[in-house]
Amino acid sequence: MDAAQPLVYQGQFGEFTITDRDRLEVKIYRLGLGVAAFCVALATGLVLWKGEAAALAVTGLYGGFCAALAVSLWTIHIYLKPLHQLLQAFLLVGIAFSVGIAATSAEPLALILYRHPTTLWGVGFTFAALVGIFFKEAFCFDRFETKLLTPLVPALILGHMAGLWPMTVERYLLGAIAVLVGVFAVRKAIQPIPPDIGDKSVFEHLARSGGQ
Repeated sequence: MDAAQPLVYQGQFGEFTITDRDRLEVKIYRLGLGVAAFCVALATGLVLWKGEAAALAVTGLYGGFCAALAVSLWTIHIYLKPLHQLLQAFLLVGIAFSVGIAATSAEPLALILYRHPTTLWGVGFTFAALVGIFFKEAFCFDRFETKLLTPLVPALILGHMAGLWPMTVERYLLGAIAVLVGVFAVRKAIQPIPPDIGDKSVFEHLARSGGQ
């Protein structure tokens, strides 16, 4: 249980303990994922229900999604620091493009992205960061939903950019992604905390060897 005294774990490179700070970081990581999933679900529902008329609300939810994703990427535990920094950089690039596009247009950002798919070349970095989380979770925990989300999110975005998908297919893909993201967030919320922290002896070894 979370309130228990720190336990000593045997890692690959020695013993380690899990601190209250470690547990707090995992909780914040999961909270960010939960908020992001809520934003995705609500935005998807609005798009499927009202279409372009929901563009302003969807834009606001996208902002909440970006903020929640930033929180999760700040607290996620990834062994390789360069990979962690790369995902953070992807998010920053995506947010920068989003702000730049929104600031120079009178239309809501969501509507611009839908009507002008080439804008996704920049904003798409936000979703590349999200896919990075899915890939990490699929690799570490072998979750079926993240295995599906890792290809589905790029398929929707790249397909829209290329004009590949008819609207019906895009709606089905968007709905499937929203459901899978929700499943992912719920399963993370009930997962034991220590696996999300990982083997801290690996972090320490990489720091000593210059690999982190």
